[in-house]
Amino acid sequence: MDRGEEPHEDHYVHLYGVTWADYLRLLEIRGERSAPRITYLEGTLEIMSPSRTHDEIKSYIGRLVEAWCLERGVDFTPYGSWTLKNKREERGAEADECYIFGPEPKRKRSPDLMIDVIWTAGGIDKLDVYRKLGVGEVWFWEDGRIRVYVRRRGGYDAVASSEALPGIDLEQLVAFLDRPSASRAIRDYRAALGAEVGGRRR
Repeated sequence: MDRGEEPHEDHYVHLYGVTWADYLRLLEIRGERSAPRITYLEGTLEIMSPSRTHDEIKSYIGRLVEAWCLERGVDFTPYGSWTLKNKREERGAEADECYIFGPEPKRKRSPDLMIDVIWTAGGIDKLDVYRKLGVGEVWFWEDGRIRVYVRRRGGYDAVASSEALPGIDLEQLVAFLDRPSASRAIRDYRAALGAEVGGRRR
């Protein structure tokens, strides 16, 4: 995925000995903006300013997930960088994109799927944060592939395919991230998905 010559590193700042009240104040100061992304884990605070490339990749993935859902008749509700937090567990985090699937999203208190782009190495183990925030499935895009983790008792297991979206071919999805525009990626991906359905009907 070649995104040109402009600087494209994410920028991280880590603070230690941060109280829960400090974390909440920082969220308040940032307001409703989606950046910087802020992660909190037991007194450690990570502030990440995503690069243009980072946000482009996460947006492409999100739009293609939505295209797949539309083609397959899956109800979905996107929640972007929804801030999840749990004072008792001293954890708070925001993914790049997150979704609830099904016809009644307001009944759920946490996403079915959170998607994170790893473009520049950070510090905090996001799975360690997510495991006590009730997130069922996590995707990490890194180096041109998506790794899937499903929440089990006590932690997350790496799995070969998504359980939140059974049947989605993530290798196929990633192959469309090289398109010059999101609209082209969506059109080409939906055409490929439609051809698969047509082929099965013959």
